Amino acid sequence: MKKLTSLKKAISDYVANGDTVYAAGFTHLIPFAAGHEMIRQSKRDLVLARATPDLIYDQMVAAGCARKVIFSYMGNPGVGSLRIVRSEIQAGRLEWEEYSHFGMISRLQAGASGLPFMPMNQTGATHLEAVNSNIQRVQDPFTKQDVIVVPALNPDVAIVHVQRADKDGNAHLWGIIGEQKEAAFAAKHVILTAEEIVDESVIRSDPNRTIIPGFIVDAVCHVPYACHPSYAQGYYDRDNSFYLEWDKISSSIDNVRAWLDEWVYAVPDHQIYWDKLGKQTHQRLEVKPRPSHPINYGDY
Repeated sequence: MKKLTSLKKAISDYVANGDTVYAAGFTHLIPFAAGHEMIRQSKRDLVLARATPDLIYDQMVAAGCARKVIFSYMGNPGVGSLRIVRSEIQAGRLEWEEYSHFGMISRLQAGASGLPFMPMNQTGATHLEAVNSNIQRVQDPFTKQDVIVVPALNPDVAIVHVQRADKDGNAHLWGIIGEQKEAAFAAKHVILTAEEIVDESVIRSDPNRTIIPGFIVDAVCHVPYACHPSYAQGYYDRDNSFYLEWDKISSSIDNVRAWLDEWVYAVPDHQIYWDKLGKQTHQRLEVKPRPSHPINYGDY
C-alpha cells in the first residue's frame, strides 16, 4: 500500500470528528503543521491528548476543534499559562483530565502493550487522585500494599513528527526522545510527518535510531519545518520569540481569531506558512551542523 501522501489527505483520511488524537513530541518535534491542518479542515469534538499541550492545543481549542483535553502539565513553556485552554476549562466549556507526566506515559505504555491498565509508583502529584477518577489504587498481590494504576490510553490517531523517514514509514528521530514510540504503538492509526523522506538504505544504515517502524504507520507526509514554533533537533531552532508573542496574542480571543485567520485559514499548506514567516525568521532559526561521531556496525 502506498503510504506517501499529502498531510491534507492524511488528516482527511484518518482523523474523524470525535476522535481521540495524540500529538506526540516532547519539547521538540511537536507536529504543529498537522494541528493547523485539522483546524483548516474544521475537525470537531476531538479529544486532544498530549503530555504537554503546548501552543498547538491552545490554537486548536481556540478554533473550536476540541471537546476535551487530556494532559500532564499545561502551559506555555517558559512563559506562563495556556490562556485559551485554561479559560475554556474554567468556563466549563472544555472537559479535561490531568495526570503527572509519569501517569500519562504509563497510560500510553499500557495501551502500547495491550494491557487494560498500568501500575506505577506514586508520584508527588497525590492531589490528582481527588480530581481524576481514572487514577485508582489496587492491592499488590505480593506485598499487599496499595499500588497506583491508570487505564490504557489507545488514541484513534497518533501524529508523530520525525527528522527523517522512508516512504514506508520507517523513521529516525534523535535529540530529546519523548513518548513518540509509546503513542504510535498505542494508537489505532499513525500519521507520520517528516523533515526529510530518504531512501530505505539510509534508515537501514542505523537501525538503533529507527524509533518508529513502518509496519505501524498508515500515512507518511513530507512536511519540512512542521514543528514551528517548536524545533527539530539538527534542522532549526525553537522560535522563543513566538512563544513570548503568543502570550500577548492569546490574552484576547479576538486577537487569536485574527491570528488564525491570517496564519492558518488563509494559508493553504505548511510550506506557504513557512514562506510567509520570511527569510529573517528563517535565518534566525538556522542551526550550525554538529554531527555525531560515526559508528561502525560491521559487515560479514
